[in-house]
Amino acid sequence: MAIGHLGVLWYTREEEYVIRFIRDRYTWLAYLMLAYFAYMLTSVGTLMPFLRDELGLSYTIGALHMSALALGMVVTGFVGDQVAVFVGRGRAFWGGALGMSVGALGLMLGPNIAVTIPCALLIGVFGTLLVGSLQATLADHHGSQRTIAFTESNIAASILAAVAPLLIGLFQRTSIGWRGALLAGMVLLLGLAFAFGRTAVPAIRTTKSERASQTLPRRFWLFWFVMVIAVSIEWCLTFWGNDFLRKVVGLAPADAATLMGIYFGAIVLGRIAGSRLARQMSDVQLLWSVIGVTIAGFPLFWLGTLPLINIAGLFLMGLGIANLFPLCLTIAVDAADGQTDAASSRAALASGSAILTLPLILGRVADAIGVRSAFVVVAVLLIVLVGTLWASGRTAQRVATAEG
Repeated sequence: MAIGHLGVLWYTREEEYVIRFIRDRYTWLAYLMLAYFAYMLTSVGTLMPFLRDELGLSYTIGALHMSALALGMVVTGFVGDQVAVFVGRGRAFWGGALGMSVGALGLMLGPNIAVTIPCALLIGVFGTLLVGSLQATLADHHGSQRTIAFTESNIAASILAAVAPLLIGLFQRTSIGWRGALLAGMVLLLGLAFAFGRTAVPAIRTTKSERASQTLPRRFWLFWFVMVIAVSIEWCLTFWGNDFLRKVVGLAPADAATLMGIYFGAIVLGRIAGSRLARQMSDVQLLWSVIGVTIAGFPLFWLGTLPLINIAGLFLMGLGIANLFPLCLTIAVDAADGQTDAASSRAALASGSAILTLPLILGRVADAIGVRSAFVVVAVLLIVLVGTLWASGRTAQRVATAEG
């Protein structure tokens, strides 16, 4: 038996090496920090109705907070890798986490939108700096096993994202109010700093001259576009699933909100299953599989005439959507020729662009032709996703043939 940097090597009966995935202190720190990121990001969206009531904001003005947050993600997506090079991954990692809490504090204490909207922007900017550094370090740290690391880290993120609305609802029933949930996020960050503050964040491996001479290859950008579509599908369901259940399926508001929990629960289950299947299937095979599950669920959710059918479709979509982003991220990073920081930053750019545009487009279409008809946007996105992934695979094959 031989001990490697990332796992234990042993011989199978066929005398082939097998690597067991090992979670060291930095791996656990990255998982928990991504959970913190997801918790704070979800909290901002969930608390908006309460903030609108306190400040007397319209729906449009309230929505500007999420737009500012997504814009912050886009901005850092362009320059996050350069910031990580300039200040180092460790400072980008912890500075991004601290910046999120500073933005949340401003959101809690801000007396008007002149403070709260810029603070939402700060959450997007610093949160993306954190997650870009986190994804790049996980990719480098676990190498060929980065798929497992990405899917497992997103399990933790999914769980904390589901906890955020529950805590906001619970705190809102007390004298502390919704602000208590954001304080809980800050306490979580303090706990992580206390427990893991001395844990080294893996440094950037490439030299400055190597980074200066490299550009991300064309096949990376093809998979990047796949990532944009995947995130768009996920957030269209996240933003508008509740409205669909109320206005199309005909559920009461409380029932619709509760049953959306099935979707988020399916995402957690899907990511747990994905982390296991990643050990048995290639990234591309697994991606095609989860796309198939998503496509199977969509017509049930969209066209079902009984609530049970709609909910079953929503559950299937959650199972499939769960692993779209982690797998797209893995494949894109693999296609980046070792430029993990640049690839991770551009992945954040993909997420921010999708969150900023596609749910808004679906909402505009819903205003014009109704919520059910507007979900044709998701149908189109699924078709484009399949076509783009197929084209990406063909391009990768041509590149491999040319290099061979």
